[in-house]
Amino acid sequence: MSSAETVFPDRLSQARSLHQAGRIAEARQLYEEVIGLQPDHVEALNALGVLSGQSRNPQQAIQYFERVLAAQPDDIGAHCNLGLALKQLNQFEAALASFGRALALHADDPIVHYSLAETYREMGRSEEALAAYGIAIALNPSFAQGHFRRGILLQLLGRFAAATASFELTLSLQPDHPDAQLNRAASLAALRRYEEALAGYERLIALRPENPGIRLLRGNVLGNLNRRKEAVAAYDQTIALDEHCHQAHADRGIVLHALGRVEEALASFDRAISIKPDYAYAYCNRAHALRSVKRYDAATADYHRAAQLSPDTEFLPGARLVTSLQTCDWIALEPLLAQITTGIEQGRPVVLPREALGLLDDPSLQLQAARIWVQNAGPAGDGLGPIARRTRGKKLRIGYFSADFSLHPSAWQLAPLIETHDRSRFEVLGFAAGPDTNDDARQRLVSAFDQFIDVDGRSDRDVALLARRLELDIAIDLGGYTDRGRPGMFALRAAPLQVSHLGYPGTLGAEYMDYVVADRVVVTRDSESHFAEKLVYLPDTFQVNDRERRMADRIFTRAELGLPPVGFVFCCFSRGDKILPATFASWMRILNRVPLSVLYLESGEPALEANLRAYASRHRIDPRRLVFADRMAPAECLARYRAADLFLDTLPYSAGTRASDALWAGLPVLTIAGNSFAARIAASLLAAVGLPELVTTTRESYEESAVSLASHPLRLRQIRSKLLDAPRSSALFDTERFTRNLESAFIAMQDRHDAGLPADHIRL
Repeated sequence: MSSAETVFPDRLSQARSLHQAGRIAEARQLYEEVIGLQPDHVEALNALGVLSGQSRNPQQAIQYFERVLAAQPDDIGAHCNLGLALKQLNQFEAALASFGRALALHADDPIVHYSLAETYREMGRSEEALAAYGIAIALNPSFAQGHFRRGILLQLLGRFAAATASFELTLSLQPDHPDAQLNRAASLAALRRYEEALAGYERLIALRPENPGIRLLRGNVLGNLNRRKEAVAAYDQTIALDEHCHQAHADRGIVLHALGRVEEALASFDRAISIKPDYAYAYCNRAHALRSVKRYDAATADYHRAAQLSPDTEFLPGARLVTSLQTCDWIALEPLLAQITTGIEQGRPVVLPREALGLLDDPSLQLQAARIWVQNAGPAGDGLGPIARRTRGKKLRIGYFSADFSLHPSAWQLAPLIETHDRSRFEVLGFAAGPDTNDDARQRLVSAFDQFIDVDGRSDRDVALLARRLELDIAIDLGGYTDRGRPGMFALRAAPLQVSHLGYPGTLGAEYMDYVVADRVVVTRDSESHFAEKLVYLPDTFQVNDRERRMADRIFTRAELGLPPVGFVFCCFSRGDKILPATFASWMRILNRVPLSVLYLESGEPALEANLRAYASRHRIDPRRLVFADRMAPAECLARYRAADLFLDTLPYSAGTRASDALWAGLPVLTIAGNSFAARIAASLLAAVGLPELVTTTRESYEESAVSLASHPLRLRQIRSKLLDAPRSSALFDTERFTRNLESAFIAMQDRHDAGLPADHIRL
């Protein structure tokens, strides 16, 4: 028995008890009394080293452990504890050496392997850390903390499935481990297994009802499930517990914006920014909301501030540029376009795919932009598993998915197609992912579909499961990456065959989409490689139109429309963000060469009109030669086209529904056929209406053709006379013919699928 134990037989026992009770100062005093009597007492030195480490005095801890090892070189615990103290001082290599000496003495000690893993993790040597965690767990499968810390590292590495498994092993050993429960739910959310994540957060709330962070995370999951009103309530509960939770205010704003409650959303973003003035996330999302209500100048300012605070914010350069283009503000066009092009080439998320369509006439860059989006925001989900093969029914069951079954151009185009489908061979179902507007367009579609299913407010998973239960053969995505598109439904595989059609003129860049409907004009053979999908080439045109659509009988006078009494009227009723400087410069050169001519444009924000008039002046064109049209009802808008002489198309995003509107009204459209799908839409429509001579390939030929048509009224009258018969005779407005062609495409797709063949290009 040592002298310390002889003189103070209960000192060590008392010190241990005090240490375990957390009475550190009293425990230290007793250990030091022992050391005073026996300077090389190993247990007391080790304990004082541990206490020093716990008191964040690693340098002192090192001195104690070195005294232990001087007295007892084979003390495994001292080697390990010395390594931990060295790690506290970021002396990682020395720490690794200490752990190595411990393992040389006892290679099967799970604590040493765990400590080694923690050190590797702090050094950024993640794979070595995972291996060391794995050894620790293999040596002691009941090592709950080892499973947990391994899960944390896997989560940081983005390996969420493996992280979830580690957290579940932790919970199997310690069911009440709150951090494991929290991180498991977070990993499930990252895997888009939102229902399971929600259940996890709700269990945690039952345990920690006053924790605002958990309620915040629950709100985020509810938002991802499209249970937006419940999400707002969850954020309100978070804010009630922590009024200064800036993230809760910002996330509440995002959901309110999605609900169409824009002013409330803006108030939430304002509050988030007042709490955290450098909060780039709130500035960016406030800008999104401002843009949606056409407050473009304010939105531009917010995007600019977000870029100052966080230049690498995902998709921010594209949002900034497209917002400024809404008012034809071209000041930042060139630098931002260069930033976007370089970013896409480097694989960075700098622009949304739909924005890239209007900025870049380059199919390869559009494909890359789409793939970047898929990788960052919409990867394929395997949560529902593969769809089992089934016997083909008597009728093919087709599902059309859209958030725009309302007063929207897509709805007016789609309705005659749905009404014309051959019900002896097809059953057609509509999945409405947008709000019930109860307008004429929606009612027409409700009547047209065999089943009309309102899925607004339902999660992507629920909708995909519903589509599977209904045994769809083919799912048609009518939205793509438009503002209200729901690609998540298709990422989970709603049907054995999935097709992009009508609403999005480009590739979605996603492996889960099988086909995109096109024609031989909008997509050339040279561009096939720039589509992730296979192409379905319809014989005439990819666009369906309604042969029965109504145009007002009213014949507008020039005076009623604000047009001059004489002179040629060029027009373009496309959005402001489609009018890029090169296009506008062409228009100004055309006006310069056609005396007394005017350019009739869609009315926009005052800033748009002021900017375009200023640009006209710079081109030495009287700004009064730009006439802006007032807003009118759809039938009158169609009739208004008759007052113009020639529609001038835009590039790189060509007119779609506006071009078909013009042709329906008898107004010739002049276009430049670019390289991408979006840049060739009007060219397709003109081919289908029998006017390929109005398709040019260069700006020079575009300008020459415009001037020539304005200078040769007889030739223009001949073209217009052909258009008078177009609604009755051309393929563009033959709804029956289009529908039969599309149905043939559906059957060809299904035949390949039934034969066990992969998707391939279909040319009808």
